[in-house]
Amino acid sequence: MVYGAGMSTDAFLERFGSQGARQPDPVAAAQQAMRNPLPKRFYEAASVLERDGLFHVALDGKTARTPARKPLAIASRPVAEALAAEWHGQVERIDPAAMPLTRLVNSALDGVADQHEAVRAEIVRYAGSDALCYRAGEPDNLVERQREIWDPIVAGTEAALGARFALAEGVMFAEQPADALAAVARRVAEIPAPLALAGAHNVMTLTGSTILTLALADGRLDADAAWAAAHLDEDYQIAIWGQDEEAAERRAVRRREFDVAALLLRQG
Repeated sequence: MVYGAGMSTDAFLERFGSQGARQPDPVAAAQQAMRNPLPKRFYEAASVLERDGLFHVALDGKTARTPARKPLAIASRPVAEALAAEWHGQVERIDPAAMPLTRLVNSALDGVADQHEAVRAEIVRYAGSDALCYRAGEPDNLVERQREIWDPIVAGTEAALGARFALAEGVMFAEQPADALAAVARRVAEIPAPLALAGAHNVMTLTGSTILTLALADGRLDADAAWAAAHLDEDYQIAIWGQDEEAAERRAVRRREFDVAALLLRQG
């Protein structure tokens, strides 16, 4: 599929590539990108080319590259087409803040591919203090809402893992059973690296929940349901107090980052 100058790909990566070499806070990444002078679009067309069993993102027929100069080539056609669409969507100038999938795939290929055990360990570590395991003691309507939405998600993940999580009220730390964390580790070990694993890591950091991440990975939740569950408490407060414009903008940035991470988790 083809989507339709001045700066070479190498020059672009030299100037902006470091933003994709790791997984930064999405809001900070967007703010940093906005501070940099944006380069002019240096290609006419973005396309997907199939070569040697991989789908390459090509700019004017030449394979694009990651900041570490690896080919931007992956095994998933849907992800490759979404990447090409991001590059196609750039108009006069290239804005990395508007390319969350490109940044995350760069991070996967350049970072996660060589550090996947550390990434898996971080996801398991999050399960030790999962957001869905910490419940409000009051008010009653929030307590009931958490039970209504979170309990089935926790129960589904427990059934899939064959283990039980400890729930706590308030912010006092509740240590999770060793067998539950071992079961999480076994499931996380099955997530393919680097793309799906990079997606899982970002879903986890954006939701604060390994339980939600695994529910999304296993298809028990879709992206909208996982996002809503992760923001149940926040939405409760917004319903009472409202939301200011700046907070809404930050949340919109996080949602875009979440959506591309969910795509990688399910399609990578």
